[in-house]
Amino acid sequence: ADVVLLVTCSVREKAEQAIWNRLQHLKALKAKRLQARLPLHIGILGCMAERLKEKILHKEKLVDIVAGPDAYRDLPRLLAVAESGQQAANVLLSLEETYADILPVQTSASGATAFVSIMRGCDNMCSYCIVPFTRGRERSRPIASILQEVKMLSDQGVREVTLLGQNVNSFRDMSEVQFQSAAPPVLSRGFSTVYKPKPGGLRFAHLLDQVSRIDPEMRIRFTSPHPKDFPDEASVLQLIQERHNICKQLHLPAQSGSSRVLEAMRRGYTREAYLELVQHVRDSIPGVSLSSDFIAGFCGEREEDHQQTVSLLREVRYNVGFLFAYSMREKTRAYHRLQDDVPVDVKRRRLEELIAVFREEAARANGAVVGHSQVVLVEGPSKRSPSELCGRNDGNIKVIFPDAEVEDAEGKALRRAQPGDYVLVKVTSASSQTLKGVLLCHTTLSRSATC
Repeated sequence: ADVVLLVTCSVREKAEQAIWNRLQHLKALKAKRLQARLPLHIGILGCMAERLKEKILHKEKLVDIVAGPDAYRDLPRLLAVAESGQQAANVLLSLEETYADILPVQTSASGATAFVSIMRGCDNMCSYCIVPFTRGRERSRPIASILQEVKMLSDQGVREVTLLGQNVNSFRDMSEVQFQSAAPPVLSRGFSTVYKPKPGGLRFAHLLDQVSRIDPEMRIRFTSPHPKDFPDEASVLQLIQERHNICKQLHLPAQSGSSRVLEAMRRGYTREAYLELVQHVRDSIPGVSLSSDFIAGFCGEREEDHQQTVSLLREVRYNVGFLFAYSMREKTRAYHRLQDDVPVDVKRRRLEELIAVFREEAARANGAVVGHSQVVLVEGPSKRSPSELCGRNDGNIKVIFPDAEVEDAEGKALRRAQPGDYVLVKVTSASSQTLKGVLLCHTTLSRSATC
């Protein structure tokens, strides 16, 4: 390659360290190319570029191009500057850029799943989070452009689309004048924000309704929502319950089980308000699968705070969890106002305890479906065995089952399952991360919804 572009993340220190390690690998390649008089141009794109522009450009003079997440359109110009022998950078954040007019190319013709970005940036300003500083303020794509992309994916045979954003359920389309007169959103009971909710715009429930109508045989997921945007009258929860192709799965990031730590994080809710919301979600969507994020060892976290997080994991019993040790990020409110005072070994121990408890409870949660039949979207062969296939159920749990011939959806012929097929699997065993079962037959979302 003449150009190598690394797309980066800055949310955790580990993600950035992976990039520094990769740059050392590329350093040797670049030296060889220089000897052959075939220059190799290296670019750092995305959040790390936004956060560390000066450091990246000056560290060993290895990187030629630095482009922030709102500067991708400028890459041709930046490359031209680099080819002239100069370093080139653009890390300007935009209040408008959503890349709504750029539709991605599906490089894998057999891909059963795809991601669709619906918004960029974040306004929540949680004290630990770098995202508002590396991605900018919240702005949403016009609904029309999102529907066009989802329709294109449906025509290509994609069977599952995940709507992506830092805070998807605060989506609001302001692209047309008539959209701008709507009232401000209502927050979940017991939740608050550090900013004033903005009026106007078509909301996430409208988008979810429209997307789910495009193809009744296409599963719809979304991530990541903020718990504050699920008020009691939320039509989002009603849509999930009513539409057979909107997955009965929600990501509800908790971050901590301690109200004292949640206040320091500026999350806008207490432990009690969060648990009340979880109960409301489970009442609204029977059988819903829940996932969450947790941070171990945030500034000022005491042992009793940690134990409250442990008890929250046990009380809620999540199916999927994303757990990390806290790493201080420059520019955040925590960096300026708080002390990263939990020792590294304590963070590590607390994280290990949280992971152990999560796995124990997830195994119990997943064990509840043993003996039941699950609709699984086939993704491909299992990584561990060529004689088995893997896919995901409605709750986004991985399911492993034998690669065998079974009846098609009409019950007229025997055939093997292919990526993109829906099959019915009877679950025979469960762990904290995986379900195993026997293949029963091919099916469709519509057929399984009526059974």
